[in-house]
Amino acid sequence: MKKYEIMYILRPTLEEADRKAEIEKLAKLLINNGAKITKSDEWGLKDLAYEIKKEKKGYYVVLKIEAEATSLKEFERLTKIDNNVLRYLIIVDHE
Repeated sequence: MKKYEIMYILRPTLEEADRKAEIEKLAKLLINNGAKITKSDEWGLKDLAYEIKKEKKGYYVVLKIEAEATSLKEFERLTKIDNNVLRYLIIVDHE
């Protein structure tokens, strides 16, 4: 399995309970597709460099995972259509 780093940005308007539920939902999605989350780090609310979907701020979450590339396909598909996720980025972690 390869190591990956995933960063995603959630809408800043989410209530705390909704935000926690969204973070859990996305983590469960990865785990159900065979990924192993080795580290989860919430950076919190930050200013965006530019507006994304009419938002000027976003809630940043960074995950370090071990997974097969095929198990990330469903995560990508669902985050593209999730209105609470402003952006996501998946990179190979070479640590």
